[in-house]
Amino acid sequence: MRQSERCKRRTSGFTLIELMIVVAVIVVLAMIALPSFIDSVRKGRRSDAFAALTQVQQAQERWRANNPSYNADLTGADSLGLASTTTPGGNYELSLSDVGAAGYTVTASAVSGTSQASDSACVKLVLTLQGGNFRYNSVDAGNTVDSSGTSRCWNR
Repeated sequence: MRQSERCKRRTSGFTLIELMIVVAVIVVLAMIALPSFIDSVRKGRRSDAFAALTQVQQAQERWRANNPSYNADLTGADSLGLASTTTPGGNYELSLSDVGAAGYTVTASAVSGTSQASDSACVKLVLTLQGGNFRYNSVDAGNTVDSSGTSRCWNR
C-alpha cells in the first residue's frame, strides 16, 4: 500500500517540461494575437477622427449658410466654435487649408507620441470639399496620398 501511495504522489503534479510547453504555447499565441489586437484598437480610435471631421463639416455648412465663404478658423471668437483643434480622444490634431467660397480641406493628423502615430497606413485622414463634392483621402507614414477614392482608412 505504501508503494501505491508513493506513485500517486509522483503523478499528482506537473513536470517542469510540461510547464515549459504551456508557457511556450502561451507566448506563441500572444505573439500572434497582440499585433492584431493593437491594429483593431488603432482602427477603433480612427472613429475619433471621423467624428471630429464630421463635426467640422457640419460647422462649415452652418457657417457657409450665412457667409459668402467657408471659415478658415476652427477655434476663436469669429470661428466655427470648436472647443479645441485636438480631437476629444487626444489622438488627432485638426487643421484647415485651401479655404474659400467653393470648398475647404480639413485634415486630422495623428498626434506624435500616441499609438495612432504608429498607424503607418493612416497617419492623416483628409476630407476635401471642392465644387460641392466630397473626397475622402488618407496619407501614410511615407506621405503617400491614397486618392484612389476607395481609401483603406475610411472603409468601415
